[in-house]
Amino acid sequence: MVARGELRSPAERVRAIVARSAGERVAARLPDGYHRMGRVLLLRLPRELARHDPEIGRAWQRVLGVDTVIAQDGPIDGELRRPRVRILAGETTTTEVTEHGIRYRFDAARTMFATGNRTERQRISGLVRPGERVADLFAGIGYFSVPIAARAAPARLVAVEKNPEAFGFLRENLAPYAARTSIAAFLGDNREVPLPSGGFDRILLGYLPSSEPWIPRALALADRSGAWIHVHRTEATRRPLSDGAAEVATAFRAAGATIAEPPRSRDVKPYSPGRRHVVVDVRAVPGS
Repeated sequence: MVARGELRSPAERVRAIVARSAGERVAARLPDGYHRMGRVLLLRLPRELARHDPEIGRAWQRVLGVDTVIAQDGPIDGELRRPRVRILAGETTTTEVTEHGIRYRFDAARTMFATGNRTERQRISGLVRPGERVADLFAGIGYFSVPIAARAAPARLVAVEKNPEAFGFLRENLAPYAARTSIAAFLGDNREVPLPSGGFDRILLGYLPSSEPWIPRALALADRSGAWIHVHRTEATRRPLSDGAAEVATAFRAAGATIAEPPRSRDVKPYSPGRRHVVVDVRAVPGS
């Protein structure tokens, strides 16, 4: 039992509030974890507690001072990567997150924002060398494109996004950096957007559960002398990273490419029970 005046975690304080209105059994089922995205809070709640959504949402508003509380109601949906959420409390789901000094604005109910990708976003921006030509084929709201525009000095940055809601925020989030480098944002399917063949030194394939089907598209865009291509995918947690890297290398060779350097695979974050999100960095030379 927590003594009077002793500090408790936010989840413990929420449980105490919910217990008074909905009972101890409901309070005991509330999770400890949450994702705060500026003025919006995202929870993972058992679906059976949905009838208590207003009480739970108001408790989190009170404890953390957020405007809106939402709960994940299913997996990210399709190629447009729309989240499935329900609103527990509040109305406005448009919010702003500042990460490593970089601002991202988005609608948490209509576009995804993976807080677990923070390290990878920082890493990629550090890999881009001055003068590179970069294509981000699954740009979203600018998860990778914005830190590249803010921190690196690419000669050209092209960002493609299929989701109209995400695309609006992509343009907004990139706007502060337009004077620094050549930036072009395209709304549409990256397989159909007219991009220059052989025009890029680095290509980002940030699609899950696997971006391997887009390897041929990336190779068509890669500079004839070779390009770095970053392939995102999910795989079994206990499987050696080297196995996944070998599979990706095989997919490149099947598409007619030569592997210029041994592929490197890295953990990004947990994805689901027993699976993880990884990225494989491949230096590939497209076939003739």
